[in-house]
Amino acid sequence: MSGVTGAGMERFPIRFTGANRLMGLAGMVPSRCSVDLDGARIHVRMGMWFELEAPRTTVTGAAHDTDRVLGWGVHGWRGRWLVNGSSEGIVRITFAPSQRAWMGPVPLHVRVLRVSVDDPEGLIAALGSSAAPV
Repeated sequence: MSGVTGAGMERFPIRFTGANRLMGLAGMVPSRCSVDLDGARIHVRMGMWFELEAPRTTVTGAAHDTDRVLGWGVHGWRGRWLVNGSSEGIVRITFAPSQRAWMGPVPLHVRVLRVSVDDPEGLIAALGSSAAPV
């Protein structure tokens, strides 16, 4: 479940299930993996392996994602990225224009972000005020 973390900030923890909890050995611990929203920005981080901060006005859609998941962690290519610790609870967030993000020290651009969260319905509802339907 999401929770307000203060000063209008809402946090949606990244979902980790099963053996994927071992990702903590690579620094992907729940306390450092979340989607944070305030009135103006969305901030997504997966430990030191992924970080995106963007204006909420660039979010053009947020919806449940039922596409197949072939791995866990941080991976993607050509503007489409998956940040997850589970194959469940995935939300597809689209951005226009694409947004700058970082995978460790490597800069990249994100047009579509698929992210697993503990409260997908809450994240979709929270982004609904700034996102057009997908």
